[in-house]
Amino acid sequence: MEKILDYYSLSAAAFAEEIDFNRSTISHLLSGRNKPSLEFVMKLYQKFPEVDMDWLLFGKGSFPSTGENLKSPDNQKQIETSNKENSLNLFSAENDTEVKRNIQVNQNVKNIERIVIFYTDGSFNVYQN
Repeated sequence: MEKILDYYSLSAAAFAEEIDFNRSTISHLLSGRNKPSLEFVMKLYQKFPEVDMDWLLFGKGSFPSTGENLKSPDNQKQIETSNKENSLNLFSAENDTEVKRNIQVNQNVKNIERIVIFYTDGSFNVYQN
């Protein structure tokens, strides 16, 4: 993280402000007291997409990124097109038969006992079979 701060000439306070995180959290990360959360990594990547995630998470690759891993608009369109081509059409008749067959197989193996839904206000609902 210190390399990122040096590269962008940011103080810890300015960096915290840039990615909308608490200064104390940044301080704890820099000192090694805490490890970064997923929320921190996502905010960092959203604000600084040139930071290579492999470098940040695993120490592999380089910083600043050489550009191979950057998401240019053209690359993003290719990825989206590829994902559309490879995705399943869940409403097609051919997939419907396959899904029904899988459901029948799975129904013989396990039964759902109950489903619990937790709400953000702390309440929950329990649905039992």
